Amino acid sequence: MSIIIDKNSWVLEMDSCAYALGLSPNGYLTHRYWGPRLQHADDYPLPKDPDEEDSFNLPENRRLLEYPTAEGADYRDPCLCIRFQDGVRDVRLRFVDAEAEQDKDILKIHLTDLSYELHVILCYQIHSRYDLIERWVEIYQEGMKPIDVSRIFSSIWHLPDLETYRLSYTSGKWADEMKMHHEILGPGKKVLASRRLITGHNGNPWFALDDGTATEYTGKVWFGTVAWSGNWKTIAEISENQMLQILSGINDWDFNWQLQPGERFTTPHAIGGFSSEGFHEASQKMHDYVREEYLPHGKITRKILYNSWEATTFDVDVHSQIALAKNAAEMGVELFVLDDGWFNRRNDDRAGLGDWWPDEKKFPEGLTPLIDEVKKLGMDFGLWIEPEMVNPDSDLYRLHPDWVIHFPGLDRTLARNQLILNLAKNEVQEYLISVLDKLLSENDIRFIKWDMNRNVSEPGWPDASGDARELWVRYTMGVYHVWQTLRQRHPNIIFQSCSGGGGRVDLGIMKYADQVWPSDNTEASARLCIQENYLQLFPAATMESWVTDQNEAVIPLAFRFHVSMCGVLGIGGNIANWSDTEREEAKHWISEYKKYREIIHWGDRYLLRSAVEYAVSAVLYISQDQQNGVLFAFRTYCAEPVETPTIYPRGLAANQLYEIVGQIKSGSAWEEVGIRLSLSNFSSVLIPINRI
Repeated sequence: MSIIIDKNSWVLEMDSCAYALGLSPNGYLTHRYWGPRLQHADDYPLPKDPDEEDSFNLPENRRLLEYPTAEGADYRDPCLCIRFQDGVRDVRLRFVDAEAEQDKDILKIHLTDLSYELHVILCYQIHSRYDLIERWVEIYQEGMKPIDVSRIFSSIWHLPDLETYRLSYTSGKWADEMKMHHEILGPGKKVLASRRLITGHNGNPWFALDDGTATEYTGKVWFGTVAWSGNWKTIAEISENQMLQILSGINDWDFNWQLQPGERFTTPHAIGGFSSEGFHEASQKMHDYVREEYLPHGKITRKILYNSWEATTFDVDVHSQIALAKNAAEMGVELFVLDDGWFNRRNDDRAGLGDWWPDEKKFPEGLTPLIDEVKKLGMDFGLWIEPEMVNPDSDLYRLHPDWVIHFPGLDRTLARNQLILNLAKNEVQEYLISVLDKLLSENDIRFIKWDMNRNVSEPGWPDASGDARELWVRYTMGVYHVWQTLRQRHPNIIFQSCSGGGGRVDLGIMKYADQVWPSDNTEASARLCIQENYLQLFPAATMESWVTDQNEAVIPLAFRFHVSMCGVLGIGGNIANWSDTEREEAKHWISEYKKYREIIHWGDRYLLRSAVEYAVSAVLYISQDQQNGVLFAFRTYCAEPVETPTIYPRGLAANQLYEIVGQIKSGSAWEEVGIRLSLSNFSSVLIPINRI
């Protein structure tokens, strides 16, 4: 839509929502409005200053500032904390000017400190058709000495006055990621964070807020996230005046950045959105934005992969992999991925990380013979790597023990027998770029599974040129630099982000990775819940999901396939041990998946019954033109006797006819009458939906 400018007030209008800010009578940059788009520019509330209430709550403690600092008598959490060289820690920002880049839908507000040569630029970019606002902050200083930045958040979000504020967020742990919580907020602060160097299995920098009554398809929902793959923090705070603010960005725990004269620092980008029709619309807006404007390769067909890890673990060689590749190709797999165990002296997890060239005993002629055979079978070739790690038993570590994150004089904690290379160091970045560029240039590799299998310990950087606490940010910047450089040199390669499963799942890494691995837990009934919550945040086209042998005695192969078909289908089981009957069934489901994957990846997803809440769950995917769709229904365990509940489709064109389960009804009729199914424990169905 547009950026409406009226003197020192600004309204950012999108297709169906708006965000307004402006200068108050006393000259403070304040928040005015965030919600449904109004009819006229004059309909939005005017910026205002609060009246003084009492000596313990001065006006600054009640202003809705667009970017609060540690100034005066404001006791709420600030976005920016700085220590100047003379010891002053008060930052007093005032408006200077604004510039609107209408062709880019970007508004920039320039602020300057009253006493020091510190400049802050608040940046807003609207994505109109998705009703999303992208925000980031740039700061620079023109003083004579460096200043210390101990906190710099990307955004603060203010909500309208509501009787109740309910916060939705995720938590979890390894193999149990993406648990969704809905929590009524009381006075004080709710802090969500990661300090593990990566996004973390324990949560995601995503939030949603409503008044406690919103459902999947009804009610107002405000939501947001931060595109950052390192330590993050979100603070939801309700003041004693019942005013809610939510801040998010880089975690300020153990963080400091020495901002040199003339240097500029830019925060990660935050994205916020508004939905007037519940959580479904919120997720659909984000899905559309990520798929259509965010992912590196956009709407390319996601290939069905086979990963060899569970079949061979570290015991890999040319012959074992070719045998697996033949089985995979016969089933209709399109991408064969060689997992761990292929590189120098890698016979277990105690050696080899850091030495990224083929093991001479396992692959005496390199990877070329295997790759050639995979290509003859009609598949692309992919490879697993874990470049951020190093084993002490490796040529790289013996040559550069100083390249790992560590504190001098302290023992270096091993996890999975490995240490973390310090990607904040330029020489580490350049080494990885060099060795991986060589690997990708010499071999026809079309897919990279990039893993990262431990959290940080001893977060030291002994030879840092500045403050060693910059490690937390410079490490993530280093990861991005390596990924970006490799992608520029090898633009046709698809990258997948994996960190022991869902340890690095965020919009920051999705700038470089088309696909992510949500969890190492591939047990299909557990995966139903993980995937359901993942899809609240991110689209199915990014969600890799494998059919494996976990709990195969209880869960049929069809059920395992149906769960994995809800995202980007992969197979990770030991197909060498599958019977001929199982392979034929797999071939059937792969063929079926190819009919519907474009709808699953690029259509609209409707959650019909929640797997988190019910033993019988259902999800529907339908093309955006509402022509064709597919419905998956699952039943996990519930004691008999039980009657399968009616499933009510959504997303159909009301006045059009659809054939479902052999019957023809209008879209509105199907939504009212529903579908009756008969499902036994651990059974599932795939139901085509076709418009007549």
